Amino acid sequence: MMKKQSSLTEGSIWKGMLLFALPIFLGNVFQQFYNAFDSWVVGRFLGDTALAAVSSSGSLIFMMIGFFNGVAMGAGVVIARCYGARDYTSMSRAIHTDIAMGLAAGALLTVLGVTFTPTILRWMGTPENVFPQSVSYFRYYFFGALFSVMYNIFVGILHALGDSRHPLYYLMISTVVNVVLDLLFVGVFRWGVGAAALATTLSQGISALLCCIHLLRLDGPGKVRVREIRFHGQTLHTILRLGLPSGVQNSVIALANLVVQSSINSFGSAAMAGCGSYSKLEGFAFLPVTCFAMALSTFVGQNLGAGNYSRVKKGVAFGIACSTIAAECIGIAAYIFAPQLIGIFNNSPQVVDYGTRHMRIICLFYCLLAFSHCIAGIMRGAGRASVPMYTMLCCWCIIRVSYITLALRAVNRLEVVSFAYPLTWTLSSIVFLIYFLKADWIHTSLEMKQ
Repeated sequence: MMKKQSSLTEGSIWKGMLLFALPIFLGNVFQQFYNAFDSWVVGRFLGDTALAAVSSSGSLIFMMIGFFNGVAMGAGVVIARCYGARDYTSMSRAIHTDIAMGLAAGALLTVLGVTFTPTILRWMGTPENVFPQSVSYFRYYFFGALFSVMYNIFVGILHALGDSRHPLYYLMISTVVNVVLDLLFVGVFRWGVGAAALATTLSQGISALLCCIHLLRLDGPGKVRVREIRFHGQTLHTILRLGLPSGVQNSVIALANLVVQSSINSFGSAAMAGCGSYSKLEGFAFLPVTCFAMALSTFVGQNLGAGNYSRVKKGVAFGIACSTIAAECIGIAAYIFAPQLIGIFNNSPQVVDYGTRHMRIICLFYCLLAFSHCIAGIMRGAGRASVPMYTMLCCWCIIRVSYITLALRAVNRLEVVSFAYPLTWTLSSIVFLIYFLKADWIHTSLEMKQ
């Protein structure tokens, strides 16, 4: 049997959710720390141009990897639902199908990323003085795409089983490795921006390996057996039915953000560096958003599998309140200390000015982002991934791109681009609120028969 304490279907709701969400939060802190440390090392040792090359990486990387990670969310929902229902045979099939899917996706992503990086960077309008270093960074990163995909697959499995502690431990180890390698490769050897991506690739490989070893040694129905890693047809169909909406959502939103990044690129390398520095800080600000969204997805999945409908309602109310309040407190602090925070990465007055202006327009609306992500996590846990997909595609993609395209023609200022985020977060929050209050999403959630 699985360890009883890994279940979110019994005991105190607030205690269980916080104990599950806290390791995710701390893990995300370490994840963002080593992402930010890459930028800090590059900015301090290699200069503004190199920092711009690294800073513009987020949207492209998320576009390439976000699809496969979104599909893997479908597997997490299936695993969590089967675990809540104590259907361990179906759960094992879902776990091994998920791993097989990750191996295939990681190999494909490596080929696509290495091959098409220059083309995509051209589409993004990357300035010529930044282009060679951007190509170097992305190609080294995508050589390790398999590690990134498999790490997220393994973590998704562990989270679905109610284990958020072990991914934290392994991420802490990989963060230390990344920091040491960054300082060695970039600070000492001066190998350039590609070396920062290489350090990230190696550290991700270590964390993926540690997660894999843990699952191979696990006792009980969650144990991974190499000989059983293959595609199970009906299970794969269920995973894709639940995961494809999230994968499409991630990729199309990332594509929209590439349009945003292209607009930022048009203001020059200083704007790229300033807004890119903000994006690293933004990752820290979003921590309560992501950790509670993930916790809610697992909580809802397990409890719907167990038929605990009243517990689901109480849990989602608690999770939404915690996430939105924490996110807004962080947003207020970010507004106050914006210049100092941007200056951590680069103290060029122009870079700090661009980053500060960008941050102060966005950060006071973090509560709306938190609300949208929480509802999306709840809907995924309930097997209704198409709801956040359609909402976010409309608000965060179509409206965001249309707004930027039209507004920049009238007023060619960075603030116009920055305002796209709070505008579209507001619209998605309104749509989600109406659906959440009016739809009977608990009792009409999808049945996931294996």
